[in-house]
Amino acid sequence: MSDQATAPDSIPLRADDPARMHTYSPATAALADDVIAYTLERFAMNPPPLDGPRTPAQLVDEAGGTITAAGLGGPAALRLWVDVLAPACISQDHPRALSFVPSAPTEASALFDLILGASSIYGGSWLEGAGAVYAENQALRWIADLAGLSAEAGGCFVSGGSAGNLSALVTARHAAAAVRTAAGLTRPTRWAIIASAEAHSSIASTARVMDIDVINVAVDERGRLTGEAFRAGIDALSPDQVDGVFAVVATAGTTNAGIVDDLMGVAEVAEERGLWFHVDGAYGGAALAAPSARSLFGGIERADSMVIDPHKWLFTPFDCAALLYRRPELAKAAHTQEAAYLDVLHDGAGPDEWNPSDYAYHLSRRARGLPLWFSLATYGTEAYCQAVEASLDVTRAGAELIDELGHVELLMEPMLSVLLFRRVGWEAPDYKRWSDAALVRGLTLTVPTTWQGETVLRFCIVNPRTTIDDLAEILATMA
Repeated sequence: MSDQATAPDSIPLRADDPARMHTYSPATAALADDVIAYTLERFAMNPPPLDGPRTPAQLVDEAGGTITAAGLGGPAALRLWVDVLAPACISQDHPRALSFVPSAPTEASALFDLILGASSIYGGSWLEGAGAVYAENQALRWIADLAGLSAEAGGCFVSGGSAGNLSALVTARHAAAAVRTAAGLTRPTRWAIIASAEAHSSIASTARVMDIDVINVAVDERGRLTGEAFRAGIDALSPDQVDGVFAVVATAGTTNAGIVDDLMGVAEVAEERGLWFHVDGAYGGAALAAPSARSLFGGIERADSMVIDPHKWLFTPFDCAALLYRRPELAKAAHTQEAAYLDVLHDGAGPDEWNPSDYAYHLSRRARGLPLWFSLATYGTEAYCQAVEASLDVTRAGAELIDELGHVELLMEPMLSVLLFRRVGWEAPDYKRWSDAALVRGLTLTVPTTWQGETVLRFCIVNPRTTIDDLAEILATMA
């Protein structure tokens, strides 16, 4: 490949050349060497520094103004990133980054992100990115197979669970509206979806964007939405409310507690009532790859749509979420954008020419599924199964450790890879003081959460390099 590249010193560069930013000059070559050297150094860190945020005032003082008319120059800008800005960002791939849902990209996926950025690939249409789309669809097929979806299922990669949930529910309402129109019915007084209070915050956000209602139904003692509660919740609605319900959202791994809803029960009621069944598996759906957890997801194969985020527990860089539909033609009907300059993408296109822009609320898109594809192609699917299983093993061992210690108490046995626990005797300010100090020390990112009104702590374990020794050291500092 190198013999096809133009030698950098053969390209003149003038200060007044409007194309100078797009020319591979000797200065660009030197900058590339520096960037690659830093990148390789970062790859080799095991672990990387945890780092942490700075105040706005600190960053103003240390970084100052970074955008100028003449530019800082590549070396100075890179030094600013390495010395000031990067250390003000928490390393999500640190094995003790245990809050929110962190990310631990494989080496191959992160390396391929470099190629993706260097290649100027547009991932919205088959015409412009057929090779990329083909590869992305191979990765989507693997996820669809994990969930037990049919060969007709398909979708695209979007930026995250929020974008996926919005796109799926827009599709659901569009499909419901089409059915009503065909039956000669007008739109309902208010469109609505059914969900539980434990559903991800993006469901409420989606409802606001779509101007629809969210009807919350009761959960069981573990926080699960069950088919029985779903049916009871619908039966308690007025006829006018029932008329507007078009979908139910179940969660395959709640973010706060890692709880998997009663997917089979919810699927049965959804089918019985003619409702769209959407599964938000943004965090937990990755556990489909783990044999020990697969039985928790019975019923997911009946979903009309689902979201699973590879940037969470399938080890790809941000931002990457898999959005899948049982009948992708319904999504295409809802999301395909019409414009004269886009006609070429659809006129005369073959049945297998897939345009990802047709399956979500987006048009321009990065081929963000390629790092996952490259990692799967590099390591094989069995390596993924082992890595997800390893996180579950550490979580179960962590639960046992908490049970053995006297100063902490487990709130519930983990279903997936989240541990919720209290420090005996602590109140909300104690948790915050400990958490802040632990981050400053570089020990861990472990922030407080709440469970049933009580402030507690939470470990979310999705990094195969997180060990039981890591958890033990963190817990020991609370004694």
